[in-house]
Amino acid sequence: MKKIAFVVQRCGKEVNGGAELHCLQFAQLLSDNYDVEILTTCALDYLTWENHYPAGVENIGKVAVRRFPVDAPRDMVVFNELSRHIYENIQKISREEQENWLRAQGPTSRVLETFILEQQEQYDKFIFFTYLYQPYFLLPHVREKAILVPTAHDEWPIYMDIWDDFFTLPAGFIFNSEEELGFLKKRFPACSFSGPIIGNGVERPASVNPLRFREKFAIEESFLLYTGRIDEAKGCGRLFDYFIDLRKTEIFPRKLVLMGKTAMDIPEHPDIIHLGFVDEQVKWDGMSAADWLINPSPHESLSIVLLESWLVGTPTLVTDKCDVLVGQSKRSNGGLWYNTYDEFATILHGVDIVKRIKMGRQGALFVRNRYAWETVKKKLADII
Repeated sequence: MKKIAFVVQRCGKEVNGGAELHCLQFAQLLSDNYDVEILTTCALDYLTWENHYPAGVENIGKVAVRRFPVDAPRDMVVFNELSRHIYENIQKISREEQENWLRAQGPTSRVLETFILEQQEQYDKFIFFTYLYQPYFLLPHVREKAILVPTAHDEWPIYMDIWDDFFTLPAGFIFNSEEELGFLKKRFPACSFSGPIIGNGVERPASVNPLRFREKFAIEESFLLYTGRIDEAKGCGRLFDYFIDLRKTEIFPRKLVLMGKTAMDIPEHPDIIHLGFVDEQVKWDGMSAADWLINPSPHESLSIVLLESWLVGTPTLVTDKCDVLVGQSKRSNGGLWYNTYDEFATILHGVDIVKRIKMGRQGALFVRNRYAWETVKKKLADII
């Protein structure tokens, strides 16, 4: 049986989104047919990278998660100063400065690097998640066996020239969307990007109940739903401004419901309801009860919550600042997109329930045809 190592910056039951959850789901999907491990750090918090989990092996389902201690937590003052310097001088900074920035960003683990160097012959493939963190230092050791899941999008760090060489190294790639692959080809025209567009699998729970959600949180009114990290970088500040302006009118929905941990202040407003971190069942029930699922993030390589929302028949509304979100919406016919406040308000005012139901059904059909777990599993097995 082939042995596969997934490498990601953090992994745990408490990490419920992003590339880390994506990695765990892929590993669990392959665990019936391969000997699968996840190699990661002891960190939980993505801002500090402080060691949280004990070093060693924890089994999550059939997957062994092997954790290694982080060398040192992130020094935010140093990291922010280096980020400012790199950003302002990105065309002329040295390789050494860029690598120092990567180390300051973290997480780095010399013990993890040593393990990969010493144990590389024990694994048939290494699948690295995200280009931006550890893979720069770890992937070159096993380049002939390496598959990279870049989760890349148009952000300033990808314009550092250290990536020009790095993206030539992997033996293969797995992409999240057509837009991600198109962006990478444009950014790195000399690279040969060999590999499939897979995205991720999505499966609707056996029971999804909108009334259960409304009763649990005493929400009778129609509402918009945002689920994910509540962060300025995710476009949440602009969403709050738009919604507050919207509530000055009689345009429905009447509430904005937020699910997720906070990385910014949430405005005090009677129609903004923050539920905090919720379990998967509550999330799915909430999506089925919402009028719209909102994703205002300008930087995504794939939005899983859009796929989940469509599976329960709820249409989506996204910012046109993100090509990936707009592309998902166009291919599925399951959602719309906005640029200005006027467009945001016009959509919420002008799209009636019949049109919303139609979009939700179109989105659900799209997800079932393209993102079923069996489809994803076959594509992964093919590249391995």
